Amino acid sequence: MSASHDYDVIVLGGGAPGEHCAAALAARGLRVAVVERELVGGECSYWACIPSKTLLRPGEAVQGARDVGARAEVDVEAALAWRDYMVSSYSDAGQERWLANHDIDLLRGTGRLAGTGAVEVEGVRHTAEHVVVATGSDPIVPPIPGLRGLEGVWGTREATGMKAVPRRLLVLGGGSAGVELAQVVRRLGGEAVLVEGADRVLPREPAPLGQALGEALRRDGIELRLGMHASAARRDGDAFVLELDGGEELRGDKLLVATGRRPRVEGIGLDTVGVEANPHGIEVDEHLRAGERLWAIGDVTGVWPLTHVGEYEGDVVAANIAGDVRPANYEAVPRVTYTDPQAAAVGAVEATYSATAPVSEVPRTATYTHAYAEANGFLTLLSDGERLTGAYALGPEAGEWLQQATLAIRAHVPLDVLGDTIQPFPSFSGIYDTAVMALRMEIAEKPRPMTPMDPQMAGLS
Repeated sequence: MSASHDYDVIVLGGGAPGEHCAAALAARGLRVAVVERELVGGECSYWACIPSKTLLRPGEAVQGARDVGARAEVDVEAALAWRDYMVSSYSDAGQERWLANHDIDLLRGTGRLAGTGAVEVEGVRHTAEHVVVATGSDPIVPPIPGLRGLEGVWGTREATGMKAVPRRLLVLGGGSAGVELAQVVRRLGGEAVLVEGADRVLPREPAPLGQALGEALRRDGIELRLGMHASAARRDGDAFVLELDGGEELRGDKLLVATGRRPRVEGIGLDTVGVEANPHGIEVDEHLRAGERLWAIGDVTGVWPLTHVGEYEGDVVAANIAGDVRPANYEAVPRVTYTDPQAAAVGAVEATYSATAPVSEVPRTATYTHAYAEANGFLTLLSDGERLTGAYALGPEAGEWLQQATLAIRAHVPLDVLGDTIQPFPSFSGIYDTAVMALRMEIAEKPRPMTPMDPQMAGLS
């Protein structure tokens, strides 16, 4: 790298992807700086993944105890205190030390691109051989009359940072954040009602997964208004009121808007490097290059707005900057919603062949909790006839045992090998024995799809 620059690489944005990328670059001996206007570690560490999963765990543990005949109650004060501990009381002093110990400079303040190989932070110009944009995303506020500017409305930041449990939480949006936080409130003693315009929760995932999770949430006492849209929002004294397009009015003491996020591209100086973002974010090539000596990772690209994908992309970019040519591969991206039960998916959502196995028939289920022995958990495997191309599951710790499918998809493991793999007993992974057998039977019974090489397709007979 050239010594004429302040740094080899400047990472614009110190959230999880940017921090991870900086570490990977520093490990290669490069001079690196991270620009961050808020807390190093970003949304995931302080206002999203970590606090939401921390708040979900007490309710899950208590419910699990009750399911096996034990008595338990959530100590809400202790649960909120544990959340505060897990987010370091919203201090990134530990991350500051970590960066310093790895010889990574932290440039505090709002940064923006200032031409090729340059970043301006609070009016001070810094130069680098390469710049990585990792500015993340911002929450979307839907254009519902009365909603924008309505005082006291929660986003995910306010919800994960709650100081007390709402008596009745209204949730707009049935994606992962919406369903997780609805269950947090329900299991910590409040009521929750969720409004989703699609006909199921998790509308971006396979329909059977969203439908099954919706059934589980209803059993938990969460009210669902599916296929409905809010037509207006207002305050009535201390209450929030949502008017639905069917005429129903919902009331609650808190209103959470969890309707998605959009890439943070405004005001970051893209015009100074000749880059124009599209509606999905900054366009990148297969190596995550966005322009001349310019790279982009994480939510800002709009490819997969997931922390683990952003960190993976950070590794890819670090390798490419260091000269180890490496494309990003998205064929096996795992997605997990950490409700109880968990909903998880990886890879394709549709395929020529598919087979489903119920969790209730897995021996581990009966030893785990009576509830799962009667519930609607399952594993669905998708295939092209030779290997797995996708999978999705609902069940206890589904995100953990679905990782076997993730690896099989990414490594192109033949179905014969997957079917010849020994699964531990009794474990939830044992469901693969049943699911793979059912999939192979499905493939054997259905005719193979024709290809251009088939005589019939070529007009030969």
